[in-house]
Parts: sequence; structure tokens; C-alpha cells
Amino acid sequence: MTSSHSKVILVNENDEAMGTADKMSAHIEGLRHRAFSVFIVNRTTQGWEILLQQRAWNKYHSQGLWTNTCCSHPNPEEDIISAAERRLQEEFGFTMPLQAVGVFHYIAHLKEKLIENEMDHVLLGYGKPALIQPNPEEIVDYRWCDLKELKRALQQNPEQYTAWLQEALQLVENALTE
Repeated sequence: MTSSHSKVILVNENDEAMGTADKMSAHIEGLRHRAFSVFIVNRTTQGWEILLQQRAWNKYHSQGLWTNTCCSHPNPEEDIISAAERRLQEEFGFTMPLQAVGVFHYIAHLKEKLIENEMDHVLLGYGKPALIQPNPEEIVDYRWCDLKELKRALQQNPEQYTAWLQEALQLVENALTE
């Protein structure tokens, strides 16, 4: 399990590093910091499906909500791709090549009285891993979900999904239609 005392990279509005802060302090004080969201996608005869996870109940925020394949924060001195590949391995037990598809900034006030103020780097991996081994400390459940079905579900039941998923998904959708 990731330590809740790890450091995050504080950034300005241009995603330039401005120092570090304790992860919990950054979320309590709403400090802008760097994050990433990984989406593993697979093409089917119907279109695209996305590997989703349901966040573990012991997470410090957004417990039990459905979200993209994995997400986290790079450690200081760690690049986004390396950090994302590391977290994919830690959370799902596999890794694959990832490509950056965009960055967006969002602010969300979470029910745990925490504030997400993140420059979120969205990354894509293509294909279906041969072996998926979810870490129970991180993931309650997982499933493959059709992209169109996910967009409908986000409209109908947004409370079942994380605050960042819809905006991150837009970058994924743009990348998949290029």
C-alpha cells in the first residue's frame, strides 16, 4: 500500500514544478500538484472497452467509486510514464507501454473534506493483458466496460464514479478517434 505520507510535486498553472509537499497536506490545503490517470483500452468488434477499477474501501478518498484503470502521483524526480507504469504494476500486477494523450487541470471538493487540485496527465495503453492480478489494498473490483456504456453511466449515475473520470475520459475519447 502506498504511504499516505509520500510527497507530491507542486506545480504552477503551466505544470512547471514548484517544489513538493506531503500528499495529505496538498489534499487538505488544496495545493495544485501533478497527477496521472491511466486508461488501458482494448478494441472490440463493438468499439473500445476500458479496464475500470473500483477503488478500495481503505483509500484516503473516493473509496468504493469506479474509475479509470489506475491513477496516482509521480514521486519527485520521477517522470510521468515511469510513475504510471510503476502504479499499473503495483495496482494490477501487469505493465504495458503507455503513451501520453493530454493534460487537464481540475479542482474537486471531495466528501472526505479533501480538495483535488491536480494537473492530471492522461495516459493510454492498448491491448488486453494476459494476466490481471488486482492488489486488494488498492482495488475492490474491476471490469471491462464499453466506452459508450461508460459515458451513459457517467451521465446517469455520476455519484458512482470519481470526480476526474469524465474529464479524463474526454481526452481518451479524442485520442481514440484521431
